Amino acid sequence: MKLSRRGLLKITGFSIVAVAALPRVAFAARNSLRGLRTGVQPGNKTRLVIETANRPSYSLSYPTNQLVVTLSNTSANNNISAKLASDALVNSITQTQNGDKLQIVANLKKPISEIEKSSILLLEPNGDNDYRLVLDFKAGTPNATYTTSTVAPTTAITASRKYIIVVDAGHGGKDPGCIGKGGTREKDIVLSVAKKLKNKLDSAGFKTYLTRSDDTYLKLAERASIAEKRKADLFISLHANANPSRKMKGFSIYTLSEKASDEEARKLAEAENAADKIGVEGFTQFEENIRMALSSLQQHAVAEMSEEYANGCAKSFKRASIEQQPGPDVRHAPFAVLRSTIPGALLELGHLSNQSEEKLLRTDKHQNKLVDAIVKSVKNYNFEV
Repeated sequence: MKLSRRGLLKITGFSIVAVAALPRVAFAARNSLRGLRTGVQPGNKTRLVIETANRPSYSLSYPTNQLVVTLSNTSANNNISAKLASDALVNSITQTQNGDKLQIVANLKKPISEIEKSSILLLEPNGDNDYRLVLDFKAGTPNATYTTSTVAPTTAITASRKYIIVVDAGHGGKDPGCIGKGGTREKDIVLSVAKKLKNKLDSAGFKTYLTRSDDTYLKLAERASIAEKRKADLFISLHANANPSRKMKGFSIYTLSEKASDEEARKLAEAENAADKIGVEGFTQFEENIRMALSSLQQHAVAEMSEEYANGCAKSFKRASIEQQPGPDVRHAPFAVLRSTIPGALLELGHLSNQSEEKLLRTDKHQNKLVDAIVKSVKNYNFEV
């Protein structure tokens, strides 16, 4: 006798065996659980993170003092021990396999109300992390029994309040940045784009600040400090690239990481950091309370939110048919300007070392195209998580 993956009966001699008698998950499950953890977010919110090998399809239900997350087509992993934060609302987490569905039950200290869509986020894989379903919630009056389901949340957020964006035009003053063969200076291109971006973001309902509005030199720590002082929701640092190969062209997007994702990212970070010789080890440039917050940057919400914005921005650029530099959508490196408690990304808008792209970057038409793509990425970014 042999069994087929589609659940059909196979007959050998006089023996007939029904596949249904065996666990369906052995044939149907394609996704798998990789991790469970909780944390505490600002506003006394509990964060539950469910990590899976593939993009999850899920539903939520709310029995008394419980949050149940049902993952379709997913197998349990009993080798995983949930990492629970002591101050979170979750007492314990259990896994229950029900056919090809996995139920993750979070037992709560207090009842909660329905989790709003704006507090649900699906993060793409990055670094050592797989797909992460992120749920933020706090104690509240429970609603009637209900179930919320979705395949993959993609939440477009409009500015229900004036979210604060700090736009950083890289270089400036005595630091021209890279210079194209035609004499185009990076500091001039990014300042022009930054001003256009501020105008369009303000018109879209955001509150936007520039780190510099003229040809001023700023240290990298000063730029990050402006975002901190403005209590920004998002920090966007604009740059233009250069490459030893004159043929290289296209945008690239970076987030902060102590370890560069590749050799090119490492060299770029070293070049950008050399603007004021900031050491990328340690955080002595910042006030003590900021240094303390930075110590958990790679492990907690800021890093995840930066990654989410960067991925969304890359998609926005590609949808606008803006050419991308060969390689991954988002890269990682220890950029000093991104050392902050504010989620952010560094955008290399193109290559001044490429003669055709240098000419393109000088035009209002292309600059507006870049700005429109960035504005869309900001509008689509989930500020509420």
